[in-house]
Amino acid sequence: MKKTNPLILTFFALLCITQISLAQNAGYSVGDEAMDFELTNVDGSLVSLSGMENAKGAFVIFSCNTCPYVKAYEDRMIQLHEKYAPQGYPVIAINPNDAQVSPGDSFDAMKKRAQEKDFPFPYLHDESQEVIKAYGGSRTPHVYLLNRENGKFIVKYIGAIDNNYQDASAVTRHYAAEAVEAVIKGQNVGEKTTKAIGCSIKWSRNSE
Repeated sequence: MKKTNPLILTFFALLCITQISLAQNAGYSVGDEAMDFELTNVDGSLVSLSGMENAKGAFVIFSCNTCPYVKAYEDRMIQLHEKYAPQGYPVIAINPNDAQVSPGDSFDAMKKRAQEKDFPFPYLHDESQEVIKAYGGSRTPHVYLLNRENGKFIVKYIGAIDNNYQDASAVTRHYAAEAVEAVIKGQNVGEKTTKAIGCSIKWSRNSE
């Protein structure tokens, strides 16, 4: 059997490391200003960050219809919204998946899912995938906690909702809730980033 040249193996290893590094560096980091967006909600209205005049911030959560991790977290997303929207931090769910790649994530399917779960928060369609690319989200669900500071939305936390997607009763760390509680109290967020556990983004075949 012909042996593989060690230099070739080293080259491909370095290439993989570089690609992983680039992926990790893409999108927002904690402390960055988040871009505004205007996306279509399941009720047909347009929703934007700048349009939330009374909001102090928001949980931007990249979500979808089909991912089992999202389904496990939907009730907790509702609970986050119901607890923190009255305090100025609503949930904004955004589906970035391409419907041609994942037909179950079509806009019509989004409407049906939102009705089934009676979502109290906006469920928006990132059809162009421009928002997910700007944010750098890599999973569904993937949480970005934003805080309005001097008219800008600043990223305060990125990652998972909590530390147990399988069993809500077994959660010992409520990362997203802990982060917003710190922000509300004017304190530094203790754990600014965690690993988002979920399904990969279904990128458009035409995505560059």
